[in-house]
Amino acid sequence: MTGESDTSPASETRAFEADVSRLLHMMVHSVYSKKDVFLRELISNAADACEKLRYRAVTDVDLLGGDAALKVLVETDKVAGRLTISDNGVGMTRDELVENLGTIARSGTRAFLEAAAGSGDGSGLIGQFGVGFYSAFMVASEVVVVSRAVGAEEAWTWRSDGSGSFTVEPAGDDAPARGTRVTMILNDDSKEFAEAATVERTIRHYSAHVPVPVFVRPDPGGDEKEVVDGTALWVKPKSEISSEEYKEFYHFVSGNWDAPAFTIHYRAEGRQEYTVLLFVPETQPFDLFDPDRRGRVRLYVRRVFITDDADVLPSWLRFVRGVIDSQDLPLNLSREMLQTNPLLAAIRKAVTNRVLSELEKAAGNDAEAYTKFWATFGAVLKEGLYEDPERRDALFKLSRFHTTTDPEGWRSLSDYVGAMKENQTAIYYAIGENPSALAEAPHLEGFRARGIEVLLLTDPVDSFWVQAAVGFDGKPFQSVTQGKADLDAIPLADADGSKDDDAAARAGDVATLSALFKQALGNRVSDVRTSDRLATSPACLVASEAGPDRQFERLMARQRGGAGGRMPPVLELNPRKALVKALSEQASRGGEAARLEEAAFMLLASAEILDGEAPSDPAAFNKRLLAMMELAFNAAPADRGGAPAADGGADG
Repeated sequence: MTGESDTSPASETRAFEADVSRLLHMMVHSVYSKKDVFLRELISNAADACEKLRYRAVTDVDLLGGDAALKVLVETDKVAGRLTISDNGVGMTRDELVENLGTIARSGTRAFLEAAAGSGDGSGLIGQFGVGFYSAFMVASEVVVVSRAVGAEEAWTWRSDGSGSFTVEPAGDDAPARGTRVTMILNDDSKEFAEAATVERTIRHYSAHVPVPVFVRPDPGGDEKEVVDGTALWVKPKSEISSEEYKEFYHFVSGNWDAPAFTIHYRAEGRQEYTVLLFVPETQPFDLFDPDRRGRVRLYVRRVFITDDADVLPSWLRFVRGVIDSQDLPLNLSREMLQTNPLLAAIRKAVTNRVLSELEKAAGNDAEAYTKFWATFGAVLKEGLYEDPERRDALFKLSRFHTTTDPEGWRSLSDYVGAMKENQTAIYYAIGENPSALAEAPHLEGFRARGIEVLLLTDPVDSFWVQAAVGFDGKPFQSVTQGKADLDAIPLADADGSKDDDAAARAGDVATLSALFKQALGNRVSDVRTSDRLATSPACLVASEAGPDRQFERLMARQRGGAGGRMPPVLELNPRKALVKALSEQASRGGEAARLEEAAFMLLASAEILDGEAPSDPAAFNKRLLAMMELAFNAAPADRGGAPAADGGADG
């Protein structure tokens, strides 16, 4: 027996939650381009209720009673202007009616409202956000739901005109023996849905492959006509399934309105038997970045629905939608058994490998389609580079990157390795948040001057997988902002091969300046040294060889709420820059120490700004900057042949 609430009144009128009220107002007053999707949503709900009962009946056959043939019935009444959809599934208790139909509950109501506000036409979003029931108010002036939970003695009626409240009360004698009946009093603009021909056509278009039979009764008391036979699409041979049928089934299992980018359909035989029908969407599902990172593949056992969120694929493939139907798993799988069952683990491993294999084929056969896929889901797929070392090599083959060679396009690691310069020993990468700012970072100057390609990594997950990945094709990954660049073995792109006779002397001067700067800056930096990664900027900051990449360090600091110290960076100086040359000469001649120390702090602040951060001491930086401006401004009149202003003011 299913328990009912003992404390709630027999009849009660309640207001909808605020977000549901907004949703209903949108359904009633907005003109969607595809109002007929309401029928798809209500039939999907009814079919799900039947499947849930079929699953529960595996361990309790008595739940089916004398009505073992699960089905959905759609009845039209042209005279009364009514449309009714019934199922003999699990049904709902009074409390479930209130929770599921009157509150946000587990639906994506708020997310739907936000997405619909920006889309202009939200009809394609309805199923995607789990708000399918409310779509009935697009066509109905009143909706009446009568439901009896399986095994319950009492049945309940829920009704609303969508204006802001709903009523729940005991049902009459005509309540179903089990299951749910949804009756819509059609509004004046939707009377065509009381026509049996319109309803049949819509069902065949949207719901041809629901896993339970769907019948239509054209008139009250008339004969039922089977419109959908409930045959699972995935058990049919691929040769008998059209692309349009695949697309319709994808809409059913995903709730999305787009088309599948790739379809994977096969049957595995041997030690285990199971059927797989999976789809890779064209667009991102709304829940792609939910914190729980759960998949949305439906698991069946011998066509008995088990769950729609089993971990049959790793979380970095959670965008995949579809069905896996096993012939070998036990029907009474609990949530705990789903986590530990060895048969399911074997299926998970094999299906994951097959998905990666199919994606690799797609990358080779249709580069344009694969590039669109990667632009949509690459950031999610790269999570596997960090989480799944066993498949890292396979994922590297699938990965695509923006690079300094092609900032707008996508390059594979094989493309990168094939274009490496002579004497280049590493795959270089730069991590940042803004692609355009990253491409202009001073750390890339020396690489660009030598024609060395650098991967531009801007997804948050990039900071993690590069820490774990050893390399690709025998080439290690190396950050351009960590450790020494070691670019001396690779000549500058415009070098003519002539010898730089002053290089040794200049290096000695810069070494003297570096030592002076290190003494002045103290623990603000871990070292000051000459840079071969710079070409036009005077200085930059990099992480030491022993510490984490600076972008990774920033990311971790944000996750800690700013708590925790950061390792002091290395300040690198460009010995070819005129400013650094001048400062080096001053240092080597024992120039004024105070002015050189001021220069040290200003170059550090400049490097911090170029690194995307505020100066570590903004007040001191501002004071030094103003002092330097005043000094330069006071010198200007004298440079023109006049005397400097005594008060530092302008002379016109």
